[in-house]
Amino acid sequence: MKKIFLLVGICAIAVVACNNTESNTADVESVMKDSSKFTTIQWIDTSIDFGSKKMGDMVSIVFRCKNTGDKPLYLYQVHPGCGCTVADYTKTPIAPGAMGQVNAQFDTKKSHPGEVHKTIYVSANNSNPVNNYLKFSGMVLPADSTQSSK
Repeated sequence: MKKIFLLVGICAIAVVACNNTESNTADVESVMKDSSKFTTIQWIDTSIDFGSKKMGDMVSIVFRCKNTGDKPLYLYQVHPGCGCTVADYTKTPIAPGAMGQVNAQFDTKKSHPGEVHKTIYVSANNSNPVNNYLKFSGMVLPADSTQSSK
């Protein structure tokens, strides 16, 4: 009997979670089809140098943006340029004057030793001609390197 209640509870949570995701996706799609809902964006960070990291280190990078318009800002379709980077971002509407962010995790194990340059593309409902390419770079040192990570 306990297993049945547990199963029903898990199913209910899954249904609610799926419905919330579908609703948020529908909101973004609606905004993107109506240019009167576009706003402007200012990227505080567009290019970050993470310094030197040893092969095997995880690198966390945060790109910040500000909604400089008068309508809610939606970030969506955040695409890292390669499989060595995973990105998460502010998924809720960003109010006028408020800040949002894109959080990137770069796995140096999936890269190569040497200088690296990576890009993340962000789609947003911005009307200003701002380049939504976020870039980060740094040096990946061999795992057995005697140089210290910075």
